[in-house]
Amino acid sequence: MAERNISFTAHQTKTSQPEGFLLRHQWTILPIALAILDGLTVFGVLNLAFNIRFKLNLPIFRTEVMDSPAYYLNLECAMVIAVLVMFLLAGLYNISNLLAGMREYSLVFNCVVILVVLILVVSFLIPAFVISRGWLVMAWLFTFLGVDIERFIFRRFIHQIRKKGYFVKRTIIIGANEESRYLAGQIQDTPRSGMMIIGFMEEGIPAGNKIYERYVSLGNLSQLDNIIEKYHIEEIILTTSALSQDQIISIFRRYGVSKKVTLRLTSGLYEVITTGVQVREMAGVPLLRINHVRLTGFDLVFKILVDYGISIIGLLLLSPILAIISLAIKLDSPGPIFHRRRVLGVNGKQFNALKFRSMYINGDEILAAHPDLIQELAHNHKLKNDPRITRIGFFLRKFSLDELPQLFNVLFGQMSIVGPRMISPEEIAEYSKLDINLLTVKPGITGLWQISGRSDVSYSDRVKLDMYYVRNWSIWMDLQILIRTIPAVLSRRGAY
Repeated sequence: MAERNISFTAHQTKTSQPEGFLLRHQWTILPIALAILDGLTVFGVLNLAFNIRFKLNLPIFRTEVMDSPAYYLNLECAMVIAVLVMFLLAGLYNISNLLAGMREYSLVFNCVVILVVLILVVSFLIPAFVISRGWLVMAWLFTFLGVDIERFIFRRFIHQIRKKGYFVKRTIIIGANEESRYLAGQIQDTPRSGMMIIGFMEEGIPAGNKIYERYVSLGNLSQLDNIIEKYHIEEIILTTSALSQDQIISIFRRYGVSKKVTLRLTSGLYEVITTGVQVREMAGVPLLRINHVRLTGFDLVFKILVDYGISIIGLLLLSPILAIISLAIKLDSPGPIFHRRRVLGVNGKQFNALKFRSMYINGDEILAAHPDLIQELAHNHKLKNDPRITRIGFFLRKFSLDELPQLFNVLFGQMSIVGPRMISPEEIAEYSKLDINLLTVKPGITGLWQISGRSDVSYSDRVKLDMYYVRNWSIWMDLQILIRTIPAVLSRRGAY
């Protein structure tokens, strides 16, 4: 029976990918296609900047600078070449950085800034090199935005054709413990990762034995060479917590520098490593120190500036609306204006998150009359049709206005504008070992859960979204979430 299972899995794996020229050369075609798109995009946006600067005759621009089309055409061609070279040197055409999302945006931004600085240096050193400052500013902005939008569309296209078996890497996981299964679940739930799990390998587990969901053991480690050739494996993931040091060294010697197979090692500390580590050599031995919080250095400074900047400006601009809402709550039903919810902050420190009161003060009595809703609340921590919500509370929740007082929590340093969803002490059990990750950053007023459907997202999916945010945080992710929050709120999807 075990042999029948593994035979079926092998047949299914071999035929799950399409055949043909594109498949054989996909990893060569991908960076070439992207470079061509980058070049066309940069040339297009530079021409757009030229037309806006010199053809529209806008009063904000001076007219006495050189406006020769031939001069700027040559400059634009030179800039296209320079951009492509800088992208190449920055690794933007390396397979490891392609389709990387936020990391791509950061690298693109850095390259464009460096290019603009170089142009300014050249114009300073060579007086004959005259250039319009207005055009240069637009060229910088349009290039950054244009390339990011182009790569975003390209990435979405690749994600779609990955469903047909293209641009995915056939992967095996060596090790079959809890960390291995958790890792397989994460890869399976993230099709955009570009990994297609073929199966597991573990010493002592015969081929065909089920390891995780539909994935089975492919055999013992002594069969690794044959398995790699048989299933055309491109990625090997070593679960270090499931292997001995001798096993890891043996596999690394064979595949650590292989050009055909990429070898990856897990940290063995998957639940806590998201805070980042510092490596320091002590007594001749490199030792890891785990950071207490997820954000440090410049990342932390940027996060604080954004939090305080938005919260202060927001409270000043929204103060009339806050006053009107406060009055409406008082007139609608008896009780306080604010609801104080006890939640967990960084490192598990508890605080009261402020919200406009949206429920009747005798909510427990109202809920007691609906036993079915009590079970739904215990399971989802949310009710779609909650009888405890007041008339004004229904309106506030629809547009997320009940959360505006949390701007004060941001000023108090307890929350961030963007972050994982805040949770109560009772909910922490839902995160199992992942609570170590969650509590390394401040909870946010908005986050991935907000732009992904809010209350329509299942609780388990909310946990995954929170973990994805903590593990993959970047400045660009926060900016993207902020931009997408307004349309998400206006759409009112999942708001209850």
